[in-house]
Amino acid sequence: MFRVLINKYLAHSLAQNSRTMCYRVKPLPDSLVSLGEGPHWDAARQSLYYVDLPVGGLLRYDYRENKVYRTQIEGEKLASFVLPVECNLQEFTVGCGRRTVIVNWDGVAPCTKVRRTLFEVQLDKPQNRFNDAKTDPSGRLFAGTMLYGPEEFERREGELYRWQAGGKVELVKSDVGISNGLAWDKKSKKFYYVDTTDYEVKSYCYDIETGCIDKPKVIYNFRKTSPKDHIQPDGMTIDTDGNIYVATFNDAAVYKIDPRCGKLLQKIKLPTMQITSVAFGGPNLDILYVTTGAKHGEPAPAGTTYQVMGLNVQGYAGVNLKI
Repeated sequence: MFRVLINKYLAHSLAQNSRTMCYRVKPLPDSLVSLGEGPHWDAARQSLYYVDLPVGGLLRYDYRENKVYRTQIEGEKLASFVLPVECNLQEFTVGCGRRTVIVNWDGVAPCTKVRRTLFEVQLDKPQNRFNDAKTDPSGRLFAGTMLYGPEEFERREGELYRWQAGGKVELVKSDVGISNGLAWDKKSKKFYYVDTTDYEVKSYCYDIETGCIDKPKVIYNFRKTSPKDHIQPDGMTIDTDGNIYVATFNDAAVYKIDPRCGKLLQKIKLPTMQITSVAFGGPNLDILYVTTGAKHGEPAPAGTTYQVMGLNVQGYAGVNLKI
């Protein structure tokens, strides 16, 4: 019996090792940007949408063509996120400053325009902007803000908001530094959230019917002994096993974490430092797409978007926004 248990343990360990060791990292063609953010996989179009945040740019990687298309939003200096609109192939919601707007884009044209504004937040804080945003499994929008300036780590002026079709924008959470990664586990009724300035990932109980969150709990701590060495968590996604993947802005890696026990399962290393966000995609939803940044003069390949293959897991396609 003891030998049987040992053999089972070794077999399990080998299986785990084979799942975590043999991955491949490959850059997307012509994907270099100043600050890539907000990757969203659109299964219907087999395309990855994301933004070049500080220049108001939107990008689409076409999987079938293996090609990246870009567009510039006329008159806009910032684009924090881009999310397709349900039942309208050419409409997207985009975070522009403190506004959430609708733009029309065919996925090819080099320029586009804002068509209308859905809502605006923090009218008394003109120095703020939207940062990360996603739709929950029901198609609601969750979007967070932050101070846009050199004191972004010192001043907690951000907030997290929720919006759904037919309703008004609602405050979910205040006292936020840099609102960042968002992920939902529908099966376990959990919501995972990153405020970069807290250097941790929190879980919340999630009501899928109302979109309400409660009972926050720290599930992973990125702090080190010295504050200057703290790892900065950024964007986030989740796989079908319930494990989360957290981009780290100053550690050249994506952390795969089991949120149920807070265990680091894998550190997926990338060839550049500023890892900004992640999303699963591809025909089988088994490719991890990773956006990166080139802030503070970081040299190329900083700002490249990568695909990580061979992780032997699957994720979820992005959910379109219902308006």
